[in-house]
Amino acid sequence: MLSQALIIARKEVLDHVREVRSLWASLLHVLMGPVVVSLVLFSMKNAPREKLAAVLTGMTSIFILVSAFVGGMNVAMDMLAGERERRSLLPLLLNPVSKSAVVVGKWLATSMFAAIGVIVALVAFALAFGIAGFTLPLFSGRSLFYWGVLGLLPLAGLAAALQLTISTFCRSAKEAQTYLSLLVFAPMGIAMFLVFLAPKPAWWIFCIPIAGQQALVSAGPDLALRTPFLLLITLWCTAMALRYCSALLRRDEIVYGR
Repeated sequence: MLSQALIIARKEVLDHVREVRSLWASLLHVLMGPVVVSLVLFSMKNAPREKLAAVLTGMTSIFILVSAFVGGMNVAMDMLAGERERRSLLPLLLNPVSKSAVVVGKWLATSMFAAIGVIVALVAFALAFGIAGFTLPLFSGRSLFYWGVLGLLPLAGLAAALQLTISTFCRSAKEAQTYLSLLVFAPMGIAMFLVFLAPKPAWWIFCIPIAGQQALVSAGPDLALRTPFLLLITLWCTAMALRYCSALLRRDEIVYGR
């Protein structure tokens, strides 16, 4: 199954790399956060350093969380909803390839674009703070490894799985765009709630994907202890979403249209 999934993933990546407009749209969404934070940084450069650091940490974490969802959004809406609209999903499923391999292949491709979006956002924020001569503990080596690598990259995989599952229900790419755009408000709303209303989250927050990734920013010395639990739970939720997406492709109303 893995070899079939890799072949499908390679095909999807090559197909969507040619879609320059959707890539540019995703890039602009990802870079919106660093631009806004840079404007805030320069407008508040005379503010007390501790206050400025708190504001910038909250804003940065929100925008980076959102980047995990917008990086692969345009790809996800075209992979299943777009194929249903073009009537190319059924011929694909008629091939001697398991439904799980199809879903995993498309998920790998979507996750790659989502992960690239996260990496681009991290690099853009690091450059913005470097140009301004401002440092955040958030971008220290140890913190960046736990929060960025072990926290955000698995979240990009979960975002890709959720987006593919939603796209499976949709009959057209336009309908998928509507629902996936609404999905972006989930990390934004959760992150804003934790930043402004729950600055010191409880321990159980780290057991909830999205909320846990946001809470890792203020985890302090317990960062290494809390990240593995969040990582395992995020991977489990991703696997469940992919399993459900595979089950949807076995339903006639999904494959043949409603």
